[in-house]
Order: sequence, then C-alpha cells, then structure tokens
Amino acid sequence: MKKVLLDTNAYSALARGDTAVLDWISEADVVYMSVVVLGELYAGFRGGSRERENREALHRLLERPTVRTLSLTPETADVYASVKQALKQAGTPIPTNDVWICAHALEVGAIVITDDAHFSDTPGVRVWTRGGG
Repeated sequence: MKKVLLDTNAYSALARGDTAVLDWISEADVVYMSVVVLGELYAGFRGGSRERENREALHRLLERPTVRTLSLTPETADVYASVKQALKQAGTPIPTNDVWICAHALEVGAIVITDDAHFSDTPGVRVWTRGGG
C-alpha cells in the first residue's frame, strides 16, 4: 500500500498545479495531512489576500476519500521524542514542526513529499522530493 504525507510546501506546489506532486498523490492509496501542516497552511492563508479561496481548495482535498488527517496523540508524542533525540545526537536539528511531521510519517509508515532536504536527515523517514529524491 502506497502511503504519502504532504509537507506544507508540497501542498503549496500541488495548489499551484505541480504535476509531479499530483502524480504522486494520484498513485497513493492514502494521502495523509498532518494537523501540523494544516496549522502552517492556515497561518499562511490568513496572511494572504485569498484566504477564503485557499481554505475552500484545501477543504476539497481533505474531503477526498483517500485523504486522512493525522492528529497529535500520545503515541505521536513518543515518536516525536525519539526523532528529536536522534537528530540532536546526530547534530542535525531540524525545525520543530518538521520533527512533528516526521513523527507522523514514521507513525503511519508514509513517504514524506517535501522540498525540504533536511527531512532526509531524520533516521527512518522516507522522503520524495520533486527533484527526484
């Protein structure tokens, strides 16, 4: 089963019509959206001039039967702690929200679709970038 998790920049690319991201999610059995990504998107929408249109487009994606939203749970928090510690020990810290996104990806066994190379620094996280990574 092909499971993917969209990072914030991957959703933004999809919203702009990026066919590479569209192809990946079209082939997925499950597309996950982390509540952390939703928070980043909503914050961006509020700062822009098209908040209503952006929210409606996101809502349409979230209504698709193959799309599932991931909430933060105690289990996610435990995975987060492991990821955060591994990155600290390796000397490769990444932004806190991205640690949460990695924790979600590990928790559900999904490939992270992102343009951020630092996701690849996280042990066990599988990553796909538009550059072919």
